[in-house]
Order: sequence, then structure tokens, then C-alpha cells
Amino acid sequence: MEYRRQKRMVLTFYLLLILFIPIIARLADVQLARGPEYARRALEQRSMKVVLEDIPRGDILDRNLKSLTGSGLQQKIVIFPSLMDDPQRVAESLAGILGEDTQKLIEQFARGSGTLPYPLGMEQIRLIKEANWRGVLVLPVRQRYYNQPLASHLIGHLGSISSPGKLEELSAASTKCYHLNDLIGQMGLEKYYEQQLKATRPERLVRAFADAAGTLLAGMGIKLETSAADPGRQHVVTTIDYRIQRVVERVMDKYVRCGAVVVMDVHTGDIVAMASRPNFHPARVSSQLETASPETFVDHCTALYQPGSIFKVIVAAAALEEGIVTEDTTFTCRGKNSKLVKCWYHPGHGTITFAEAFAQSCNPVFAQVGLQLGAGKIIDYARKFGLDNQTVIGYPVPEDKRQDLNLIAAPYNLVNSSIGQGPVLATPIQITAMMNTIINDGMYIPPRLVRELRKSDGTIVQRFAPGDSYKVISGATASQLREMLLLVVQKGGGRKALVQNYGSAGKTGSAEVEGQERVNAWFSGYAPVPNPRYVATVLVEQGISGSESAAPVFREIMEETLTLAPLTG
Repeated sequence: MEYRRQKRMVLTFYLLLILFIPIIARLADVQLARGPEYARRALEQRSMKVVLEDIPRGDILDRNLKSLTGSGLQQKIVIFPSLMDDPQRVAESLAGILGEDTQKLIEQFARGSGTLPYPLGMEQIRLIKEANWRGVLVLPVRQRYYNQPLASHLIGHLGSISSPGKLEELSAASTKCYHLNDLIGQMGLEKYYEQQLKATRPERLVRAFADAAGTLLAGMGIKLETSAADPGRQHVVTTIDYRIQRVVERVMDKYVRCGAVVVMDVHTGDIVAMASRPNFHPARVSSQLETASPETFVDHCTALYQPGSIFKVIVAAAALEEGIVTEDTTFTCRGKNSKLVKCWYHPGHGTITFAEAFAQSCNPVFAQVGLQLGAGKIIDYARKFGLDNQTVIGYPVPEDKRQDLNLIAAPYNLVNSSIGQGPVLATPIQITAMMNTIINDGMYIPPRLVRELRKSDGTIVQRFAPGDSYKVISGATASQLREMLLLVVQKGGGRKALVQNYGSAGKTGSAEVEGQERVNAWFSGYAPVPNPRYVATVLVEQGISGSESAAPVFREIMEETLTLAPLTG
């Protein structure tokens, strides 16, 4: 009997345990898994807060984690009107310090807690702090575009959600919460990484704990919170080097009204600088849209252009690799009287070697070589050099379908294509990767622009590995081409690209534009010689020539870049 009673007790215990397991699990979920979130929500209900970020959002960083967006802290007035003893008196006194209209401040107070949109000088900050008004503070607020951003076309800009349909699209594609008044990426990395950059909570805020009567709670008061990381937002870490980017933009502002510059690390294929002109400021897009030319918001680094004589690098590589010519093969240039195409040097170069024709950018010689190669070979080598591949690792720019190398084989296109005109199109990034192939003994290295995505606590969410390299031409052919590129700068049209104390090599290009007197001027090259560190491409729209307009820009950028002290630590 006793045994049966004990058995019933044990069964009852286990039955009750089974019944309580869901309750225990729920309590564990509430206390452990969701406890912090519930605590945060309870805190929200018991307090008033002001976010100390103008746009809560992940940042876009250079390779050394320095902000490219110009993100920085700016002193701002933070107000809690419900805590003020006499809002009218505060508004009158504050208006005197700021030089603003009292009524305007009263209207801003009526909107509730927030920040006031006034820049502050040191004296104004001192006077406001000394006044010590309840509900008025001066605190640093993180501004996304506070300082002058770099690489504006790469970063892009933000804008409002355009329609309820767009809001639905964003919400469907994300686990994050969007509202119709949110700012979202409209171009560049801001657009391509919108879902990752979008914040889920502010990382900087000030919170006031008060009762219904507006009395600050004892022991709580006003607290500044700046240490909590947002688990939702991510930061985009690019391959850009802030210092080199700054050099590029400074030089372009002096010499390039419209065009592009791309600088690449020779060894990795990482883009360390890229800039486009005309430029814009991401914080002032709305006003610039009304007055700026359409070119202002075009990323010229990824746009297609006829490369002109820069394309002769590919024709020369194909001809040398296929054994059609050697550096010493001779040709005859009759200048303006040449049959296939006129030479820029109207008297003609006369008898000229292939290497000299490359250095002097002699069109008649390359027209002849192009015919000997045939369209098929030129297309094949152009593809190997990446001129049909607009992919940049980490930078998903939509493909421009106008780039079609097969058009080289269309009737009457071969001669013009052999000198980089006609249907031949390439982006400055593609030209840079092409030139880098010559430096790396014929190995093509895919260009990369984004290295990783990371959280605020440093956790790496996603890495963008370098692409797979492949062989395009033999090391021997690449060596011959490097000698010819050196000859361009020493004795040919690229003399103004010579980088003093380091040496440089490269190729000029002057692409004619239909209906315009001036040309798209190119120079693509590398420095130092013989141990290159950087390869750079300069495009100047509406230039005089590659030698006059682009080569000097390349030289100045390289001279400043190569003198930068190496980073330590």
C-alpha cells in the first residue's frame, strides 16, 4: 500500500513538472533571452529621450577605420521643455544669446524634446552653460556629414522614402523597421548597403527621468548614454586610404573640372582612392539638385568612355604575345597622308619601330597592327584584360550594357577600334586594372573596393575576399610592355607624367568626342620604377590631350602620395 502511494506521488510530481515546463521556459525566455529588451522598453516608458545622432546609421570607413562620411561631433542645444521652470523666460534669454527670434524658439519648444538647429560658438556655449536652465543642455551630437566628406560619389547620399510603395518594398526586404519619414541611401554605398547601414536603435542619447508633473526623479535626473552599441547597424569598411583620397581630391580640385581619378594598390588590386568631378556635398544635395549639372551626380570612375590610345596597350600586348611584331619591327608613318588613318603628327614619323610607335602613339602603325591581328584576337585579349567585366568587389554598380566588345568585329570598326575609338568603351577602374596586369607580370587582379562589414563592437559580419587572379599574357610580354610604357614617359608623349626621384611609366590617350573640339584626355601609369606601389588612371573630360591635361595630374598625385609617411601601429 505504501509503495503504491509513493508511486502515485512520484507520478504526480512528474506530471506537475511536465505541466510547469512551458511556464518555466516562458519565464526563462522573459528573464534571460528577452529580459534586456523588456527592460529597455520599460525604460523608454518611464523617461524622455533625445537622440544625439542626426542620422542613426552605420558609418562608411576607410581601410584604417577612419570615417569617409565626415562624421563628427558638433555641440548642440538639447531641450526638454516639460522640465523648464519658465519656457517663455528661457526662450527670451536664449534668443538673446543666439541672436534669434524669441517666437521662433517658443515654436520649437512646443514641438517637445529635441535638439535646436543652431551652430554654437565657444562664447555662446559658455553663456548657456552658465545660465544653468532646467531642461536645457549643451551636448555633442554626432553629425553624419559634419566635416567635408571624401569620395562623395562612392559614399553617395541620403534622401526621403519616395512613396508608400517604396516603404513597402524596403520593409519586405528587411527585418528592420522603416517609416515614411526615414532617410535612406539614394546612390553609392549608402544605397547598396542600405539594409546593413540602417540602425535599429540610437547609440548616443540623453535621457530625462521625470514624473507626470515634470519633476526629475530623485537619483535619476538626466543621464547621458553613449556606450551602448546598436546590434543592428553595420559599418562598411572600404579599401580606400583616407590620406591618398585626400591627395587625389585636392589635386583634382585644382586641375579637373570634369573627370575621374582611380588609384590602386599594385599588389592587391585594392582601390585606395577614387574621385569624380564635378563634386557634390551629401548634406546639401536638395539644393544642388536644382542648380548643378547632371554630370555632378555621375560617378565617372565607373562610367564608360572611349579610351583612345590607352587601348593600344591591349593591341600591343596581343601583337607581342602572338608574335606578330617585336619591339624592333619597323613601320612607315606618312602622317596626314597615311591611308588607313591620319597621324596626329602631320609630317609623319617616317620609318619607326613598334616600340617607338607605342611611345609616340602613332595611329597608322596601330591601325596596321590591328588589321594583322584581326577583330577576334583583339576582342579575346580585351576580355582577358577585363574590359567586358564591370564588376568591382564589394561595389555592386549596375552593369552598363553599352559595353560590347563584339562590336569591334562589325564592318568598318576594326581600324578605329585598334586606336581605342569607335565602339571601344571602358571605365577608369577597368583601365586601372588593365594597367595593373602589365605590372604584375601578366596576372589580372580583380579590383576590390569593400573589405568587410563590421558591427560597432568590432565583430566582423562579412568579409569580401580578394578575387581570383588569372594569367593574361606571359611574363616576357609584360616585361616588354613595361619597357615601352617607360619609353612613353622618358621620350614619348608622357614626359609630363615623370615623377621626380621615383620614376614612372604609363600611357597617354586622347579620345575624340563627336561634336566637341576638345578630347577626353587620359593617362594611366604607375610609380615608382622599378618597384611599383601604385597604379593610377586620370581622365580629364574636355581636355587638350592626354599629355597636356592628364599626365601632369598623374604626376602631382603620385609625387604627393609616394611621400606620405607609412602608417604605424
